[in-house]
Amino acid sequence: MEIAANADPPVAKVIDMGKFLFEQTKKERLARKAQTKIEVKEIRLRPKTNVHHRGFKVEDARRWLEHGMKVRVTIKFRGREITYPEIALEDLKEIAEALKDVSKIEASPSMEGKSMTLVLAPDKTSGKKTDSAIPEKPAAQAEKTEAPKIETPAKPEKAAVKAEKVETVAKPENKAVKAEAAAKPEKAAKAVKAE
Repeated sequence: MEIAANADPPVAKVIDMGKFLFEQTKKERLARKAQTKIEVKEIRLRPKTNVHHRGFKVEDARRWLEHGMKVRVTIKFRGREITYPEIALEDLKEIAEALKDVSKIEASPSMEGKSMTLVLAPDKTSGKKTDSAIPEKPAAQAEKTEAPKIETPAKPEKAAVKAEKVETVAKPENKAVKAEAAAKPEKAAKAVKAE
């Protein structure tokens, strides 16, 4: 097998062709296995679809998006419905708004023949739900419930400390203490210079 044909004396290597082909096919198989296949699921609606029925479809789309699949929302027109595309556009915007916490709009609504489509891709911040993420939720909720318990007693204490500070400033004795405290840095600076 030729390795470097453009070299001054061309470089060649004698190899076992069967072994070479086997290793090459093995690498290709591993590369195919490592690829992630993104599935595109579809929801089909009509402009007259009931809001309740649309809710079921939106929940299916939410589940698919959480599992990392893309979702194509298609609204099919029949007969004279095509003269009112704004109704379908409004429905698609409502669906995108309902799913914005788990998805982002990949392809904005567009007309294709007698249908209008919108493509939603899973949001990278939400990611796939894994089994390890499920136990973390109760722990996070426990932290949230503990946090207010800690903060609530601290608030009255802070207010009491502020009230004490206000009272101490009003006393004439503290003015003398403040004057001494202001003189201390000057004394410390003189002591440093003397050394």
